[in-house]
Amino acid sequence: MLITGPNGSGKTTLLELILGFLRPLKGKVFVLGYLMPKYKREVRLMTSYLPQDFMRDPNEPYTVLEVIRMGLAPYSMPFSKLTKRQIKLINWALEKVGMRGFEDRPIGKLSGGQQQRVMLARALVRKPKLLLLDEPFASVDVEYRENIARLLRDIKNEEKTTILVVSHVEEPIKRYADQIIKLKNGSLVDAQ
Repeated sequence: MLITGPNGSGKTTLLELILGFLRPLKGKVFVLGYLMPKYKREVRLMTSYLPQDFMRDPNEPYTVLEVIRMGLAPYSMPFSKLTKRQIKLINWALEKVGMRGFEDRPIGKLSGGQQQRVMLARALVRKPKLLLLDEPFASVDVEYRENIARLLRDIKNEEKTTILVVSHVEEPIKRYADQIIKLKNGSLVDAQ
């Protein structure tokens, strides 16, 4: 699903309601059958989120591998050795986003588009039931936008993941979206 609209229309606020960061002023929000924010922990264990502000400082010491591994943190003990399954998931995520061979590179030394792909791999590594992406095309070139759109379509089909993409940039995700929601001033103005 693509959620689009001008700045200030409520796109990111909608994601924050879904994640339980905010409480609705009226009404109720149910995500994956759970009332939010009451059951935010349960929902967050089944959800991955790629925020807009993913850029890391050039001196960020974490490697690509360490950043992706952080996506698995809720499912393992801190500082524990990676299991064979976790290694397989990390390699799968690296391959999906085209970042194989970058595992030992510090994330802060990567370009904006590369950092965004690493953060997408971190979101994918958990194989979430719900994937929320806030402006995933912001730092990637036109060619890679098409790759991300196809990747999201494949993830949706192969993993049965529900994907919500918030984006000012409608192409190319518009061609792959099952539904397009347009917001303006916090209200739904069109749904296709």
